[in-house]
Amino acid sequence: MPLLTSKQRAHLRGLAHGLRPVLHIGKEGVTDASAHALADALRTRELLKIRILDAAPEDARTTAHALAGRLSEVHVVQVVGHTAVLYRADPDHPTIHLPR
Repeated sequence: MPLLTSKQRAHLRGLAHGLRPVLHIGKEGVTDASAHALADALRTRELLKIRILDAAPEDARTTAHALAGRLSEVHVVQVVGHTAVLYRADPDHPTIHLPR
């Protein structure tokens, strides 16, 4: 899995600015159900935000990387406060074109 460059991450951060979180991680933390929900969400979109609630057992950065680690080709673009942005390119029809 090739890493994102800083220019690509900046581009994705700009695109994610207006998005609302589609997944909330609560007191149970990263579970099979939350990983399955993330996989479902990434089937319909390439870029999404997740919200890590105060009750989560781990901090936002650790939780975001744990979720990304459960699925293939998922990148953590940004973690700010309790919100993380994740990206996975659509293998067949990518809608987001990253700068080189």
